[in-house]
Amino acid sequence: MENFKDKVVWITGASSGIGEALAIAFAREGAKLVLTARRKEELERVKLSTGLPDTSVLVLPMDVTDLEKAVPAAEQVIAQFGRIDIMVHNAGVSQRSYIKDTDLAVYKNLMEIDFFSTVALTKAVLPYMIKQKGGHFIVMSSVAGKIGTIMRSGYNAAKHALHGFYDSLRAEGYVDNIKVTTVCPGYIRTNISLNALNESGSKFGKMDSNQANGIPAEECARRILSAVKKDKKEIYIGGFKEVAAIYLKRFFPTLLFDQVRKNIPE
Repeated sequence: MENFKDKVVWITGASSGIGEALAIAFAREGAKLVLTARRKEELERVKLSTGLPDTSVLVLPMDVTDLEKAVPAAEQVIAQFGRIDIMVHNAGVSQRSYIKDTDLAVYKNLMEIDFFSTVALTKAVLPYMIKQKGGHFIVMSSVAGKIGTIMRSGYNAAKHALHGFYDSLRAEGYVDNIKVTTVCPGYIRTNISLNALNESGSKFGKMDSNQANGIPAEECARRILSAVKKDKKEIYIGGFKEVAAIYLKRFFPTLLFDQVRKNIPE
């Protein structure tokens, strides 16, 4: 099983939700952290929450959609710690709007945040992992990366794309000991629906009841660390209904499609 003691773990979307919970969980296991998100003040708060000394945490504010900053950011991490052992792609945004109403610009924005930003950072980090002959990517997909649902078409598409890209990376990186764990959360108790994009690209601003009653982010983080220790390739974290839906699609797709079209969001 993998030991996180003194491993350098870079987490995007680290200022709240699952990212914050992962930062605290990795810190408890003795990891060194790189914390990235847009809001520096929130990253500083998370840094304090980890209880780690300043020498073990690099606060690295960045808008991940500024793709040209990926390589300089990786260089800054290497200058600070000399290596990158685990890259956690957690930054992302969801969607709440019907296809017929959604501006094309919203779809482009969703792909920039949820897909292309992870590709840019992966390509920036990968050469260092190859040089050190090892590394682990933790990719936050979603149950939406397996199942297309109403009012989440762009989000679904971006998460589906992550699976294709990182399945390829897992295969290509095998010879250099590059590992990939793709995480598919269902309903986790975070602000993801509040921050989701509507048809014009503004914040949806409403808390989904399923989200409010979801699994705590801390429990999600605990399961992710357990899976990474065991080098799990793909994991599903959620309630019975979300996880069962993934298996329904695999074995009884027509039944799932009928259920999805009847499941009108609140």
